[in-house]
Amino acid sequence: MDEHMENDLPIGIAEAEALLACEGAAFYALMARAGAVREKHKGRGVALCGILNARSGRCPEDCAFCAQSAHHHTDAPTYPLVSADEMVDRAHEVASMGAREYSIVTSGTTLSHESDIAEICTAVGRLADEGRLLRCASLGNLTLDTLVRLEKAGLTNYHHNLETARSFFPSVCTTHDYDDDVATVKRAKQAGLAVCSGGILGLGESPAQRVELFATLRDLDVDSIPLNFLNPIEGTPLENRRELIPQDCLKIIAVCRLMMPSKEIYVCGGREVNLRDLQSWIFMAGANGMMVGNYLTTSGRDAELDLQMVRDLGLDVLP
Repeated sequence: MDEHMENDLPIGIAEAEALLACEGAAFYALMARAGAVREKHKGRGVALCGILNARSGRCPEDCAFCAQSAHHHTDAPTYPLVSADEMVDRAHEVASMGAREYSIVTSGTTLSHESDIAEICTAVGRLADEGRLLRCASLGNLTLDTLVRLEKAGLTNYHHNLETARSFFPSVCTTHDYDDDVATVKRAKQAGLAVCSGGILGLGESPAQRVELFATLRDLDVDSIPLNFLNPIEGTPLENRRELIPQDCLKIIAVCRLMMPSKEIYVCGGREVNLRDLQSWIFMAGANGMMVGNYLTTSGRDAELDLQMVRDLGLDVLP
């Protein structure tokens, strides 16, 4: 352990799997270790991000966790792409919560209609002119031409989760192939965008498959890793799956940090319901960012509570 800290080497697969199983004193040692690595690489700054569900529902994919899939029967809202004005207005709300990054998210496999692409480019361009936020989008499996167009319009980041390990993916989604998502990540990098890619933990995957996901993200050299924890939605195939406890979530964050010491690690959806009273431990566990405000189809907590939590820990929200 001390040798890894001294040399700051990313940990390997075997050690990562062993750490996910640690208990008692070893768990607290893992927290201290991961927190020290975070502070070495990220200092005491906390990066906040916020999103807009810009097009909701009717997704043709059958992802087992998703409230917006047309294959499931949920109470998720359904509406077409919102206007550029609404996208910009939401960005201002996100900025008021202390966020430095804002993401426009759309349901569906891809974004193919010219009018939709143009509307998002308009919003991104207006936000780029303001210069207040990093501008991100999560629009599915886009072509290289569309990604380049978005980058030229002012997009800085592209978000595209792999969701889970390759070996577990067929248990989660059958309507597209894992390689489709890997290819999108590679195209976004080719377009000159910083890439945000992570997944959802607690879908039924094994601890080894959690490490497998992180190893894939490391191999792809993504810039940011958003960690979501399953918040079961009624009407989805996973509505009754509740297998994570707070310590599980913290060990997952810590192992992610030790496998990718210098990357941005955000804790996002499912934070409140899975970490409960241990939400403030995410930074000790190695995260250096979190999502504020509401998620796609579920509510987050009051942003002021998150800002107070950061202040109480003696950390600083990055401007």
